[in-house]
Amino acid sequence: MPILNRAAELKNEVTEWRRHLHQNPELLFAVENTAAFVERKLREFGVDEIVTGLGRTGVVGLIRGNRGPGRTVGLRADMDALPITEASGRAWSSTAPGKMHACGHDGHTAMLLGAAKYLAETRNFAGNVAVIFQPAEEGGGGGNEMVKDGMMERFAIEEVYGMHNMPGMPVGHFGSRAGPIMASTDEFNITVKGRGGHAAQPHKTIDPIAIGAQIVNALQTIASRTIDPLASIVVSVTKFNAGFAHNVIPEQAVLAGTVRALTPEVRDTGEARIRQIAENIAGAYGATVDVWYGRNYPVTVNHAAEAGHALAVAATIAGEGNVNAALDPMMGGEDFSYMLLARPGAFVFIGNGDTAGLHHPAYDFNDEAIPHGISYWVKLAETRLAA
Repeated sequence: MPILNRAAELKNEVTEWRRHLHQNPELLFAVENTAAFVERKLREFGVDEIVTGLGRTGVVGLIRGNRGPGRTVGLRADMDALPITEASGRAWSSTAPGKMHACGHDGHTAMLLGAAKYLAETRNFAGNVAVIFQPAEEGGGGGNEMVKDGMMERFAIEEVYGMHNMPGMPVGHFGSRAGPIMASTDEFNITVKGRGGHAAQPHKTIDPIAIGAQIVNALQTIASRTIDPLASIVVSVTKFNAGFAHNVIPEQAVLAGTVRALTPEVRDTGEARIRQIAENIAGAYGATVDVWYGRNYPVTVNHAAEAGHALAVAATIAGEGNVNAALDPMMGGEDFSYMLLARPGAFVFIGNGDTAGLHHPAYDFNDEAIPHGISYWVKLAETRLAA
């Protein structure tokens, strides 16, 4: 089955919504105007129940089918933008200095609105569809806040599905897999405390820069010598701040970075080894060390049955040959992971074509993907809620 005729008919209208959202980006939880736009559209569509303020600024609309009672399935899109200055050169570029939709959340929101309009028109399913518009995916954990606000229980959601665009994947293609699909996203700070002094008399100091350099090198052995080669971990030191003068050995050095993993066990091992390496190397040189480790988004894990359902629906839209059911996991993170901890579901990727990459100032969502995304959402809802 190709894209739905009605989805193709909606393309121009949904494109207008998408470009409006692109011109008016908002960050994290401060998406009041975007949420108001979503709420206004859902009311225009005749959605049965609309709740705002979930997870601070999230919006959920409930659409009841006309084929009798049944379960509730949740479909989720993210609404927030990034603190990046746009360089796409598009006529619909951001009008907000230092903010842009560099990850395609404008497209995600617009496609789900298009699907909501279609589903509210047809209601060809049993039970309910909850369309979920979430704030603060880009580091704020808005998905977690909506779950903690009782969203799943309030709407009796039994399954939940998410979708993200992928530059480099052709438009009209889809990809995903069962099991881990995106990584946990942790951060660390390591403060090495030595003894400062004159750079010409290093023997009278405990040099935190030399010790920090040893720690940086040793952290690379976590991936190469601690974790199973068939597993995955990324330990990247992204900051090294120390010193203030050419002839002074400073009192301390501060390192910082990120850790990505695809299983909770590897995540735990990574944290433990960072602490051990930093403390033992510092101790060997007579320094002390403070290690702060912050856990952010958990691993995004697709449930096997639900991933199968999602990929099967994608194949009806795109054709079997255009769906990658064994997509390699990615070491980026996603706060849809919190929703998948709360309910069974799956996260899929939709092709964005040959565009600039995500989080790049020249990125723009590809509007040609809109009918494919709408069709996927509609057929997924109708399939999972078949009478």
